Amino acid sequence: MRDELKYAVSGLLAGLANGFFGAGGGMFLVPLFCRWVKMDEKRAFATSLAIVLPLSVISAIVYLKNGVFDIRRAFPFLVGGLVGGSVGGAVFKKVPASVLRIALSLFIIYGGVRALFAI
Repeated sequence: MRDELKYAVSGLLAGLANGFFGAGGGMFLVPLFCRWVKMDEKRAFATSLAIVLPLSVISAIVYLKNGVFDIRRAFPFLVGGLVGGSVGGAVFKKVPASVLRIALSLFIIYGGVRALFAI
C-alpha cells in the first residue's frame, strides 16, 4: 500500500474513533505509526497527540452544533485535563516506551471492560 494511502487510512480511523466516541483516535494512530511508518514508539505517542487535538476540536464543534455538548459541565474537566496533560507531558520523557505501551494497553482493556459491562 502506498504511504499516502496508509496515512489517509490511519487518519480516517482516528477521525472515526473521535467522531463516534469523542476521543480515542490515538488507539489507531500509535500502532499504525509504529508499523506502517516505522516510527519509534515515543515519537508515535507524541505525534498522535498532535493529530488527535484538531480531530477532537472538530468532534466537539459537531457535538456542540448538534446540541449534545455542554461546555459548562466540560469546563472543570478541561482545567483538570490541562494540569494532567502538563504533568503527563513532563513525565513522558522519562518513561520508557515499553512502559507506555503497557500502560496504553491496560487503559484500553480497562475501558473496553467498562464499556462491555456498563460498569
